[in-house]
Amino acid sequence: MAASGGSGAEQSAVRIGDIHGSSFSIGGAHNTNTVHQAGGGTGERAQPGAEELLEAVRELRAALVRLPRSAERAELDGELDEVAGELEASGEVRAGLPARLRGALERWAPLVDSVSAATALAALLTSLGG
Repeated sequence: MAASGGSGAEQSAVRIGDIHGSSFSIGGAHNTNTVHQAGGGTGERAQPGAEELLEAVRELRAALVRLPRSAERAELDGELDEVAGELEASGEVRAGLPARLRGALERWAPLVDSVSAATALAALLTSLGG
């Protein structure tokens, strides 16, 4: 896959850390995405439900439409479509799903590095521990 813009020697990567009880804002290519992580009063993190994760997946799929067509974009969209179908059918976040989504974001990082919806999805996955 060719890098867009520049010499192609540098590739962006999505790095997801552990975030607790904080707020952060990330922007790229004139996009800004602010995510608020609220910590639970008992020291436990509130985990997003299937509906919240499904919405984040849908937002990323919508953002992908604005990217140039490519085989990579089609593959990522297919993975996201599969996950959305699972979330709609089960209504719950099943074991392994957050890790699978995280893997997809990391695998397609050069494609989604400037897409704010990918940052929001990554933050949800971090709170799920996936």
